[in-house]
Amino acid sequence: MNQLKLRQQLECFLNEDIGDGDKTSDIIFPNHQEGEIIFLAKSTGIFCGEDIIKLGFSLLDGKIDVQVHLEDGERIEPGQTIATVRGDIKNLLKGERVILNLIQRMSGISTLTSKAVEALNSSYTKICDTRKTTPGLRMLEKYAVMVGGGFNHRFGLYDAVMIKDNHISFAGGIKEAVRAVKQSIGHMIKVEVETESFEQMQDALAAGADVIMFDNISPEDIAKWIPHVPETVTTEASGGITLENLPAYKDCGVDYISLGFITHSATALDISVKASF
Repeated sequence: MNQLKLRQQLECFLNEDIGDGDKTSDIIFPNHQEGEIIFLAKSTGIFCGEDIIKLGFSLLDGKIDVQVHLEDGERIEPGQTIATVRGDIKNLLKGERVILNLIQRMSGISTLTSKAVEALNSSYTKICDTRKTTPGLRMLEKYAVMVGGGFNHRFGLYDAVMIKDNHISFAGGIKEAVRAVKQSIGHMIKVEVETESFEQMQDALAAGADVIMFDNISPEDIAKWIPHVPETVTTEASGGITLENLPAYKDCGVDYISLGFITHSATALDISVKASF
């Protein structure tokens, strides 16, 4: 992850929660009273958030001692200690909720992504994410996808061209839409076209698309259409694919399967923070 962006985001998140001060901790505890907290796993999953814990507490107090006992991508089990943090009690309590929220969210995404990779069980086709992420958390959520064994699709509207059904409708067709972008973009930017039929796939290929997305197409039809796609063109399946029917796409031949649910429907992994004595 971009550490400069991460620092900015954590500062923003902490400021949102702390505001002008902690009305509870600032009153109860004197300055410099030390204590220790532990981050404890309460369910099985894939851990993600090592940098969040380390950088988050260091922003509050450079003297806080943070020991993270495992690395991103490692499996955790109920009762396992993820991290031990020691320092000024006021600062421990000011940071623990924001940091906990983030690592629960990220670990939940990593865990669900890992399940998707296991369900597909393919040595060729890769699982990737979409732009269906929480506003403000895209960098963190896409990082969590990678930690879970997935790959990143485009990060936003700015780093790739993706011509979808509404673009096609407004432009008057696939060829018209592709022609328009090809006249303006540089050679480093790829053009992906969302297709919903064999005819649309042919139009996209004829127009010079770099990536073909099969949108809501059955794995059986994809397998029939793939031989008509040159090897130089990347293929992607998306739409209507769930954890349950994912295994059916194992041998359809696409390079990528993009899944929105691994970010927008992931359940936060159950992790708690406890005072340690």
